[in-house]
This record gives sequence, C-alpha cells and structure tokens, in this order.
Amino acid sequence: MKRSLVAALLLFFTLFVTGASADEHHQPAAAAVEKSVEATHSENHDKSMWQLLSSFYKTTGIYAFTNPKDGVVNGEGEEVSKFHQSWGRIIMIGITLILFYLAIAKGFEPLLLIPIGFGGLLANIPMANMTSDHGFLGVIYNAGIANEFFPLLIFMGVGAMTDFGPMLANPKTALLGGAAQFGIFGTLVGAAALSQFTPLFDFTLQDCAAISIIGGADGPTSIFIATKLAPDLLGAIAVAAYSYMALVPVIQPPIMKALTSKEERVIVMKQQRKVHRLEKLFLPLIVLGLSILLLPESTPLIGAFAFGNFAKESGVVDRLSDTMQNALINIVTILLGLGVGSKLAAEKFLVGDTLGILILGLVAFAVGTAAGVLMAKLMNRLSSEPINPLIGAAGVSAVPMAARVVNRVGMDEKPGNILLMHAMGPNVAGVIGSAVAAGVLISIFN
Repeated sequence: MKRSLVAALLLFFTLFVTGASADEHHQPAAAAVEKSVEATHSENHDKSMWQLLSSFYKTTGIYAFTNPKDGVVNGEGEEVSKFHQSWGRIIMIGITLILFYLAIAKGFEPLLLIPIGFGGLLANIPMANMTSDHGFLGVIYNAGIANEFFPLLIFMGVGAMTDFGPMLANPKTALLGGAAQFGIFGTLVGAAALSQFTPLFDFTLQDCAAISIIGGADGPTSIFIATKLAPDLLGAIAVAAYSYMALVPVIQPPIMKALTSKEERVIVMKQQRKVHRLEKLFLPLIVLGLSILLLPESTPLIGAFAFGNFAKESGVVDRLSDTMQNALINIVTILLGLGVGSKLAAEKFLVGDTLGILILGLVAFAVGTAAGVLMAKLMNRLSSEPINPLIGAAGVSAVPMAARVVNRVGMDEKPGNILLMHAMGPNVAGVIGSAVAAGVLISIFN
C-alpha cells in the first residue's frame, strides 16, 4: 500500500513539473505571436488609405501587365522574361480572341477552338499560376495529356462514331488514306535535313518524328507520339496539331483547287454498294489483329479505336456505344481542349521552337493534303470508274472535318454533287494510317 502511494506521488510530481516547464516555454512563444499580430495590426492601422489602395493595385493584373519584373516564375517554376510577362501575354490573349472569332463567327470547329482558346486565355492570367501542378489547368494537363490517357479515350469515341461502310464499299479509296501520310514522312526527312545542314532548326530525329505526325491532322495521335519521343515539345506539338485540325476549312480548299481542274472537281461518283453487317463487325478485329502481328507499338491507339467501333457494330451494347459517342467524348474534348490551351501561355508559345514546329506542321499538313489529291487524280485516270480527286484531301485523319470540307467544295463547284460518303472512305483510312505511321515512328526512334 505504501509503495503504491509513493509511486502515485512521484507520478503526480513528474506531471506537475512537466506541465510547469511546458507553460514556461509556451508563454514566451504565445507572447511573441501576440506581439507579431499586434505589430502587423498596428502596421496596417498606421497605413493611410492611399497606401492601402497602392498595395491593392500591386496585386492586380493591370500592375502585372505594365510592370514586369526580373525573377518572376510561372506555375512550373520556370523564369518568365519581361516581354512574356507583359506584351507576350497581351499578344496571346489577342490570339485567343481570334480563335473565339473563328469558332463563333466562322464556325471553324467550335468544339475544339473554344476550349483551346479559353484554356489559352486562362493560361495567360498573371499571378494565378493555373498551369502549376496544383493549378486548374495543370491538374487537367497532368491527368490526361501528359500520360496519353485523353487521346486514347478520344480514339475510343471516334471509333464508336466511325462507319467503315464507305471504305468497305469502295476499298481502293483506302489508298488515299495511305497517300496522305506521305506528308508525315516527307516532313520528317525535310525537318531532319534542315536541322542537320542549316542553322534554322535544332531538332533531334526524335523531335522531327514527333513534329512530322502533325501532317496527319490528328491531335490525339500527335499527343501520343510526342509523349514518347519528344515530351519537352509536347505542348507545342499538341497546340499545332489541334490548331490545324480546326483550320482544315481554311487550309485545304486552296490546295485542293490549285491541284485540280474544274472538270475534275465536278466529277460525279457512282452510288456505293450496300455493305453487309458482318463486314463491319469483323473489320475492327482484323485491323487490330494485323496491328498486333506487325506493329504492336500502334495497338494502344488502334485498340481503343477498334473497341469503340466493335461496340457500335455489335449492336448489343447500345448504351455503351452511345456513351462513347456522346457523353464520354464530349467530356474528354472539354478537358483535352483546356489542357492543350494551357500550353498557349506566352512563355511557352512565343519561342523559336514553337514557331518552327508550327511552320513544319503546316508544311506537313499541306504536303499530306496535296499527296492525297494527286493520288486521287492518278486513280481517276487509271480507274474504269470515275473518282473525284477532291476526295483525296480527306485522306488526312481529321475526321469528319476533312470529309465535310471535301463535300462543301464539291457542292460549291457543282450543286447537288454530294461527296460526303465517298470522302468518308479515305477519311477513315487516314485515321488508321496516322496511327500506323505513329507506330512505325515509335518503333524506329523510341
């Protein structure tokens, strides 16, 4: 009993001493905090109204635009030059307004240009740091673009929206989808030569391969290959690819008209045969099987595309197919557009490499369009059935934008000459062709 009492007294004494010591240490700390708060309050209280307004003004965007400073970093921790802090951001905001104009007033692919333009607008807001890893745009970019996830989902949705019927009804039009990929490989050789023998560019072979895929006018594929071969150029390549996809109605018609005669543009193609359901059902499996055997590097893209198309053609999972065609692809398009737009920040976009990528990408796209049209002209001369050379321009994989442009140009030349379904054959083949080209480039250079 005595031992228990002694032990209890010792424990009580220990706790008392510890508590007293803690209080002694806590009191100075608390006093210091209280003094700091009082000093801050006193300092703010001592400021005049003019000083408070001046302090507020220095936190505004107006001040950031008009008073650039050295040592300012963006959301990714990179230093931003004075030009990019002021005039650079103003220029980029002007560019985003042009994108809005093209989307709303001209109707140039608003589903792409509005999200991309708004992402660019947000990316150029000073001091908000929306492109940082924890910022609004940075989270979107890292969640689905940097890891290739969004492009695969887009391919899944595109597969669910694709009808292989026009290509199966006239299989030789698939050659036009292959011919249009000449822009990719031609630009690869040209960019590599310019980088090696001239001071204009300083791109590696991997960089050139990633840039050249822009010639397919396929945004998801461009992101997919850039992530593997040139991750440091991913943002610029994505912006260029999606910009040219949206500007198909501007870029293609002059090339199509320059390479064809009036007589060729008014050619009326014959009605296509009816395609059996089993043909459509087995084609995505055959395409995927060939990819597995010959080009496994392309199977992520082709696999996602084939799954979406197979689900649609099976006819037993309409709910899944409908979701991929509508809700899924719409949500991903919003996120993908904002993520791509985040790379329209002035310090990322207004640099020499980006301008070089834009020039090379435009050349690749123009060469791909021209190659498709020239192949269609050749096929028209060799074929017993008439082929309108305009459909060759749809060989790029900007689906269905390129096919719609072909149809519009054909209707302008001869009202009532509907080329849409004929152009969808090479357009669908172009989607597969660009994925195959990406697989070839990854296999060679990765």
